[in-house]
Amino acid sequence: MIEGIITKGVGGFYYVRTLDSTIKSRARGVFREDNLTPLVGDRVKVRISPEDNTGYIVEIAPRKSQLLRPPVANITQAIIVISIKKPEANLWLLDKFLLMAEYEGLDILICLNKSDLDMDKAEEYKDIYIKAGYDVIITSAKEGLGIDDLKNRLLNNISVFAGPSGAGKSSLLNKINLGFNLETGDVSTKTKRGKHTTRHVELLKFYDNAYVLDSPGFSSLDLSFIEDEREVRSYFREIHKYGEECKFLTCLHDKEPNCAIKSYLEDGIIHKTRYENYLSLMNEVKNIRRY
Repeated sequence: MIEGIITKGVGGFYYVRTLDSTIKSRARGVFREDNLTPLVGDRVKVRISPEDNTGYIVEIAPRKSQLLRPPVANITQAIIVISIKKPEANLWLLDKFLLMAEYEGLDILICLNKSDLDMDKAEEYKDIYIKAGYDVIITSAKEGLGIDDLKNRLLNNISVFAGPSGAGKSSLLNKINLGFNLETGDVSTKTKRGKHTTRHVELLKFYDNAYVLDSPGFSSLDLSFIEDEREVRSYFREIHKYGEECKFLTCLHDKEPNCAIKSYLEDGIIHKTRYENYLSLMNEVKNIRRY
């Protein structure tokens, strides 16, 4: 049997990349019986059919991680791309992406793209999220800014590029490797949102030890995977860090007395927008659980 990684799944076929080739493969029926569907990113073993030279996936290695949207396995790093303008940066959506990546236990890099349109705003947002405890880089696919830093972060990782449509994910990937040749699109003048250019999930090889995933953009994320709104505290790094100083362990940092978060908020250590987004997302999870 041959070992490889699934880089793409289209029309019931899975494309498995090995050391020296890509094998067009089908999955064994036994996976359906086990309610297991092969995913892009899966490490698999393939048996070659002597009749037509196609492959059959006979074994899927245990997954280290799994995302539902996009449906991928074994991702180690989330690179969350937000544009400064065209479309306007949506920090509430950014925090929602961060919550999902925190839940999955991924390493996280925030990429503030299209900085050539407003560098002052890019620096402002960078300061907010560095204070929150994140790694942040400022990029411009148009001017090539930050591309080398981004390349270095890809090494020894399987990275998913996530973010809303129009943020410039595909443009950044094309800058990283011209061979990717991904389709890019403009922002709709009517909706002020990006037009979808990535239509399927595909793992792209950057180096032997680095793969990147360009995923279809989306503007909303379902938080039903969180079972209790109290969990949200753990997925906001600065809320979790400073919340340990609260008088009550059950403090949700909303209307409770003696809440340490309020002091850090007043001192500007926790940014107001981050705190408001925390409350908003906590209430969203609470409403989901109610129904």
